[in-house]
This record gives sequence, structure tokens and C-alpha cells, in this order.
Amino acid sequence: MSPRARTAPDARRARTRPRVVARDVRGTLDVDALIADRSVEIVVCCGSGGVGKTTTSAALAMRAADAGRRVCVLTIDPARRLAQSMGLTELDNTPRSVAGAGANGGSLDAMMLDMKRTFDEVVEAHASAEKARQILANPFYQALSSSFAGTQEYMAMEKLGQLHASGAWDLIVVDTPPSRSALDFLDAPERLSSMLDGRFIKLLLAPAKGPARLLSAGFGLVTGAINKILGAQVLSDVQTFVAAFDTLFGGFRQRAEATYALLKAPGTAFVVVASPEPAAVREASYFVERLAGDQMPLAGLVVNRVHDDVADQIDLAAAQAAIARLAEGDALQRQVAELLAVHAERLALAGRERRERESFARSHPGVAQVPVTALSSDVHDLDGLRRVGDLLAR
Repeated sequence: MSPRARTAPDARRARTRPRVVARDVRGTLDVDALIADRSVEIVVCCGSGGVGKTTTSAALAMRAADAGRRVCVLTIDPARRLAQSMGLTELDNTPRSVAGAGANGGSLDAMMLDMKRTFDEVVEAHASAEKARQILANPFYQALSSSFAGTQEYMAMEKLGQLHASGAWDLIVVDTPPSRSALDFLDAPERLSSMLDGRFIKLLLAPAKGPARLLSAGFGLVTGAINKILGAQVLSDVQTFVAAFDTLFGGFRQRAEATYALLKAPGTAFVVVASPEPAAVREASYFVERLAGDQMPLAGLVVNRVHDDVADQIDLAAAQAAIARLAEGDALQRQVAELLAVHAERLALAGRERRERESFARSHPGVAQVPVTALSSDVHDLDGLRRVGDLLAR
């Protein structure tokens, strides 16, 4: 049975309580406790696009390295922000040391998933030299490993399993793709199984594996029809690939299921990242419910770019009343009114954000939150990542 088949039905997910870790008595996500817990070996950051997930992943990894842990941060997001913030010219499929990160024996390496290179490495590691040569040269394999839907998520499972099995790091931080596809790697084993166990693939394998009776006129009519649709060369490429790859598939499935089990284990913690906006909070609710339904260990919610630093000595009602009085005055009074208008706008924004956070808390009372105050500029260097880490751990 595939991992996905063991999960609760969609209709029950919202009613399933998440497995929560690293939650203090106030219901606040305790980031320092999370990264200090040596039993936690994997932290997976997920969330919709544009909420600061990559920066959060890097800041968590940096703070853990500075706390003495040997950390690798793996990004599946194709954006290059992670490399830039860590002072690296590029990221690729090989972990690269981040100079200036780490203390007390800690270290930080960073890498970005190259799904084709990871696929190639798996084939080279688990097939004979001749079989690997046939697979790597096959045109259908080249297309599959570069662009087939779901390949990236499956290869993310492979790479995470490789990194963890190596024992080179005691903490791996995973920065997932944006939007709901961030959790698609949970379904990767089932999708790969469906593809390679499907009727069409079995039909293509039948001439090589099945009894002689399949090589009948009826089967010839079927392959003739497929030839007309795909073309003789494409069909031949697919058949050659499937015949060569078939012996490797069992190992692929076993490793993916082992990684899936690893994601459900107590040594893993999921961190959902959102901004305090309605659409992002709705996506966060989806992630939390999906994780709960799949019984994944949830650490909590990071709410990025919160405007909670606005002074409230003058509340919104008082500011609006003063603006109305001063707007008709002299030049100085009008300037004061303009400043109060900016203040009132920030207060109104902070109020909307607070209501979004409170609404999420009412819907998911067991999920710890930590707000991260919005910075005045983007994060471009290690100092910026450390500043975000400080805000995460406040």
C-alpha cells in the first residue's frame, strides 16, 4: 500500500488534531527550543509563494548553525535568493559551505535541488554500468527526468533521503516549492507507482515480459494504434526505457516510502510559513489540515512581515479625530495631520493583521504561532538572516 493510501480522507483532515512540537506555555512557537532539540533532525518549511519561506528556512538554518548544529539547508524553490543571502554565487546539487556561519562547532551548508542530476545519480548508483548507460541515453528518460510532472517532488524525496542517510549533518532544513505543490512530495511515491504500474506501461512491457499469446494479432492491432498516436520511434523509446528501468522501480518505491516514514517520525518538524493576509492565511490553514490528516509532526506557524511595532499611544479613533481637526488648519497643522494619517494607516493595517492571526488561532487552537516583524528592507546577507533569526526566536 502506498503512503498516500494510508492517510485520512480529505473530509476528515480538518477535524484531525495536528501533532504539535516546540510549543511553549503561551502557545508561541519556541524556535530556539526546536533547533536545540537534538532529536529533531529534519525541519520542513512549507507555505504559499511570496510569504518569505526561503528567507525563513535560511534564517532557521543559520540560527541552528550558530547554536552549534551541523546544518544543511536544501531548497527546492528555483529562486536564487537563498544563494544571494548566504554570499554564494550559485547553488547546485552539491552542498556548499557557507563561510561565516556557525559557532561552537556548528556549520552550515546550502544546496538547491537539481532534479535531473539527482535522477541521474540514482540511476548510476542502482543500475549496472551498461543498464545505466542505456537509461541515461534514452530520449524518453531525458524528457521524464527534466520535465515530467511530479519528478521534482519525487527527486526531492530521494535527495532528502540521501542527505539524511549520509550522517554528515545533524539537522536538515528543507525549503519547499511555493503554493500547494509544496506538499506534493508527500504524494510522490504513489504517483510514481501509478505511472509505472499503470495499464499503459504494463501494455508496453507485455511483449518483453508476457506470454507468447500476447504477441497475437490483437496485440499487434493495439501497438499499431499506439504507433499512429505516438509515432514508432517514440513508442520504441518508451518501451526501451520501461524495460531497462523496470528492475530499478522497486528500489525507488522502497526508498520513497522510507523517506515518507522519516517525515512522519518524531525527528521531523514541519513549519508552516504565511504572511498576515487573508489568502496566505487560508493557504496556511490548508497546509495545517493536510499535515494533520497525514499525521505529520507540526511545529507551528510563522507569520512573516507583521506590522506589530507601530506605537499605540495614539489609537486609531483618536488619530482619525485629530486628522479631521488639523486638516483645515495652517501648514504646520496640515503636516501633523499627514503624519497622523500615516500612523492611522499603520494602525489599521496592524489591526487587520491581528484579526487574521486571531481567526487562524480560533480555527486551529492547537497550533503555535510566532509573528516576525516586517523589516524595512530585503535580506541580502548573513547579518540580515541573523536578524530574522532573532525575530523568529523572540
